[in-house]
Amino acid sequence: MKTTTPVMPDQHDLFVDAQAVLAGGVSASMRLHPYLGRPLYVDRGEGAYLFGLDGTRYIDFNMANGAALLGHDHPAVKKAVIQGVEMGIICAAETPYHEQLAARLVAIIPAAERVRFSSVGTEVTLVALRIARQITGRTKYLKFDGHFHGLTEAWLYKRENPLDADSPVVPSSGGVPASGADDVVMVPWNDVAAFEAAIARHGDELAAVICEGIHYNAGCIPPEPGFLELLRSRCTEHGIVFIMDEVLSGFRTNLGGVQAQYDVIPDLTTHAKALANGLPLSSVSGREDLMRALAPTGPVVHSGTYSGHILSVLAALATLDALSEPGLYDRLNATADAFYRDLQAIFDRAGVPARVQGMGARFGIYFGITEPVRTWSDAMGHDHELNRRFAAGCVERGVYFHGYTRQGPPGHAGFSLAHTPEDFAETLSVVEAVARELVA
Repeated sequence: MKTTTPVMPDQHDLFVDAQAVLAGGVSASMRLHPYLGRPLYVDRGEGAYLFGLDGTRYIDFNMANGAALLGHDHPAVKKAVIQGVEMGIICAAETPYHEQLAARLVAIIPAAERVRFSSVGTEVTLVALRIARQITGRTKYLKFDGHFHGLTEAWLYKRENPLDADSPVVPSSGGVPASGADDVVMVPWNDVAAFEAAIARHGDELAAVICEGIHYNAGCIPPEPGFLELLRSRCTEHGIVFIMDEVLSGFRTNLGGVQAQYDVIPDLTTHAKALANGLPLSSVSGREDLMRALAPTGPVVHSGTYSGHILSVLAALATLDALSEPGLYDRLNATADAFYRDLQAIFDRAGVPARVQGMGARFGIYFGITEPVRTWSDAMGHDHELNRRFAAGCVERGVYFHGYTRQGPPGHAGFSLAHTPEDFAETLSVVEAVARELVA
């Protein structure tokens, strides 16, 4: 019997059809690539690559928004998921594997004495704030301009004018009550004077100070020397719960995360993204006395049918096994430093105004900016039109850089442990060709 290969729909036509049934044509808003005008529809992922519906291979520098640190379709992770399927895809039940994973995290994460699992990063950051409010009896919290902690109401606030430190705090999303802004204290990242002033004014009112240890959601803005130490010190002095959001930074530069890299130990930590290499899993962990506030031992409510789903727990155990290989982070960081240096050299040779900033496996490219980016406001000058031309030129040549937004900082890119020297060499060749086009 003669068989025919099914005809895959055109990406544009598929997006038109999707808009008739999906809100905005996508399952999540950030999947709409603003520079392509549609999502990148993929057929499969393998290692460092995504394959389009027409079979086109792309070297992937988004890697599932940073979740697939080991690469797509990692064999050990796949084997773990198959084990979970064969167990019956059980959920809403405890297994010995949950205890094993929690024990691994307690051994790896400096701040972790007790662990609670959930499904997504958004949920565990909210749970961490809930714990802090219960323990301190306070409601206010301090967050830093542009730091991303998920999409619940607590975090959806911004300055009305992001370049004015005295501008009022307002909601950053429809449907978020303006009254919630009364609990939010916002200061610029890496601004010692602004942080000290906020602590002097609100220190005894704050339940929590929360930060991205490395501000990857604005590309890559590391903490200035001594800044994390200052946060730790002031929180201790004022009885404030210090929360380090390592949803994105976790496992990126160091097995123990930013807190291990800088030797600054928060009270509570959140993880997700790379924890299960593409499977939905998150955790909040921290001091035993704080974590005991969670039900059933305390009054802070948290539960969920899918919290710590068995497929994700098994995938996380396999992921941590791979990430614990001796010397892995020395190799990862050396690869990162060389790649970012080579990228910057290409832009400099071509005369493209751009700054590459990266640490570990994630980085940002700031177009139209040549000076160091220290704060979120520094990144507001990012040239999105130049970024659009760059991303489109790379996609045409088989290298995928995701676009998150058409305003403000550029968002983050990254590589995986599956990227080979040949992948980096091909990428640099493509970037050089595109850079020349940008100034032609």
